[in-house]
Amino acid sequence: MTTLTLSGRIKRIRYRNDDNSYTIAELVTDDTGVTIIVVGILAGIGLEDRLRLTGSWEKHTRFGDQFRITEYDMIFPETGEEIRTYLKRLGVKSLSNAKIRTLVERFGSETLEVIETTPEKVTGLKGFGKVTVENLREALTRQMEVKRLISFLKEHGIPVVHCAQIHKCYGTKAAERISGNPFDLLKDVPTIDFSTVDQAASALGIAEDDPRRLRACLLFALGQFASEGHVFAPRGDLLSRCMEKHHIEHEPLSEALSELKTQGHISAETLTKEGETIHAIYPKELFLAEQGIARRLAMMLSMPEEAPPVSRDEILETVLTKLAIKPSEEQLVTLEEILCHRVAVITGGPGTGKTTLVRSIAALCDHLRHETVMAAPTGRAARRITEVTGKKASTIHKLLKFDFKTGAFEHNRDKPLEGDVFIIDEVSMVDTLLMHRFLDAVPVDATVVFVGDIFQLPSVGPGNVLSDLIDSGRLKTYALTRIFRQAQESPIIMNAHRVRKGEFPDFEAKKESGLSEFYFIETGDPVKVMERVVELCTNRIPTTWDYNPLEDIQVLTPMHKGDVGTISLNNALQKALNAKGDAIESLGRTFRKGDKVMHLKNNYEKDVFNGDIGIISDVDKKEKTLEVDYEGRKVAYETEELDELTLAYAISVHKSQGSEYPAVVVPVTTQHYALLQRNLLYTAMTRGKELVILIGTRRAMEIALANNRPKLRLSYLDQRLAETP
Repeated sequence: MTTLTLSGRIKRIRYRNDDNSYTIAELVTDDTGVTIIVVGILAGIGLEDRLRLTGSWEKHTRFGDQFRITEYDMIFPETGEEIRTYLKRLGVKSLSNAKIRTLVERFGSETLEVIETTPEKVTGLKGFGKVTVENLREALTRQMEVKRLISFLKEHGIPVVHCAQIHKCYGTKAAERISGNPFDLLKDVPTIDFSTVDQAASALGIAEDDPRRLRACLLFALGQFASEGHVFAPRGDLLSRCMEKHHIEHEPLSEALSELKTQGHISAETLTKEGETIHAIYPKELFLAEQGIARRLAMMLSMPEEAPPVSRDEILETVLTKLAIKPSEEQLVTLEEILCHRVAVITGGPGTGKTTLVRSIAALCDHLRHETVMAAPTGRAARRITEVTGKKASTIHKLLKFDFKTGAFEHNRDKPLEGDVFIIDEVSMVDTLLMHRFLDAVPVDATVVFVGDIFQLPSVGPGNVLSDLIDSGRLKTYALTRIFRQAQESPIIMNAHRVRKGEFPDFEAKKESGLSEFYFIETGDPVKVMERVVELCTNRIPTTWDYNPLEDIQVLTPMHKGDVGTISLNNALQKALNAKGDAIESLGRTFRKGDKVMHLKNNYEKDVFNGDIGIISDVDKKEKTLEVDYEGRKVAYETEELDELTLAYAISVHKSQGSEYPAVVVPVTTQHYALLQRNLLYTAMTRGKELVILIGTRRAMEIALANNRPKLRLSYLDQRLAETP
């Protein structure tokens, strides 16, 4: 792709995201006068601004040729005409065209500098009072502020993509704050990385052995361990990562680590795990969370346990009456015992009766007149509990009344939740920090039942909480192993259990109709895989199984990039399934009436949550707004909210957790090598209720089956809980 440089004037701004300054604009080029579409990060840019852009041409499927920006420079007004246009655009009250002409005739090319630095010279001119001059200076300063910040960032090697966040955080003091300590950016601007800040620090003359640099490097590396799912980092590994990646000597780095501990930013413990001594370094928040979970559970377990006043016959009658279900012996034993324990865990794979057991516990709690609270980590999982039990469930964040603006939880140990029995589903998705927040808010004398499948993907956040709770040996755990007869007839369920054990799936099982629930299509070329996925979703599956492509079929893929990532697949499926109709553009994506979309962040005001999927029911091209139908409930989105949506014909396997679909199609190719894991394949397969089609190569599946990497997540919760009195 050829990189080009061109210059021109902003004629029109079609779209701008105020959070990250992503902009779609029309630019009149200087050399030809032709109007072109430019897209990319343009912070602090307004109409009539002149820019020098670096980037490349690309072809959009709907809007044709557009210039993708990688770098840009401001071309400040120099000629009299440019300065007059610029001042007029400031919109200062009482600044007439005649006054603007007077300023430019008097000060020429230095007009803007005079207004900003020596405004008293302007006050001396006829017709310019103090109020007018002060308003003019303030307006100009606001305009120039971001422009100067952009210049400062570029001079120090900080990508301008971060400009909006930096300006929002530091305001007029941005350049001063960065010059004082550029490493503050790492804690104040989450999207920036250490190498970028380190480059700026070098440009500012900060020495390689500066303690601020060493401490920042250690904290950043520790954050990387957390993003990889680890609750702590082994001291040696942490130091090695900093030494190798950023060329820092061991001794000063070790001293900086001690300083961080003294300052209270980290915690250090010597642990013994599986016979190995580990010098563990924790981010302070994760240490307190892991320690808090263990202490809180130990406290709850120390409370007297009382058997509920109900007999086996009464339990059986209650479940039969309320649910028309006869529990198995395994389920009946669990129902007899589970409410005797302060904290218990129910785990098991598909077809083992977890859902039936949850419904039965809820019915039994109603019979005993216990106040039962049900929750899950995601909105989709919470709605699924509501559907199967008939009882209202919420997300854990909503239960705790989390305020996303302040980052605070209303419910905590000082203001506990109300309830007798708490049933939390899909606990494999709950990370260390959220589990700590939840347990901190649960009444110490309540009963808590955790439900989950330890073989699914672990939480996105750090920790392996469900597995650790079970492995501690402190909690009564009901591991459901019996696969019910109906489930034994399902190739999906039986193959999921094979995959869980690391065995290759069996693709031979057929129904009497000659069809199966489970297929593997062997295709090596990723482009052909993409084409087959599209053909399956648009033609083969709807024709053979009579499934609706939008409502019944979900494509699940391990990653976002590549030929069979979510981005490519969504573009191809949108083109095949919904190529016509009213559409609007947002962040380089096209949203069209009839599109399948996913909401990307929890929005309590709209009552829509991360991972919710709906269909665009209306598009207003003029206002650039749209409406999404979430299972009969319509939610409106303004222009600035469209970054909360993405196409959802294909979604990541992580995003599918807690959901089920009639049919799923799963590309499994070596292009996904870095993300091929046994539990990822298992999770994808268990999302399909009636039909699962895997498409890719046997080699890719073998790689996934052999990779049980999540077991290597570093945490100490299991032993910490076992050791806490």
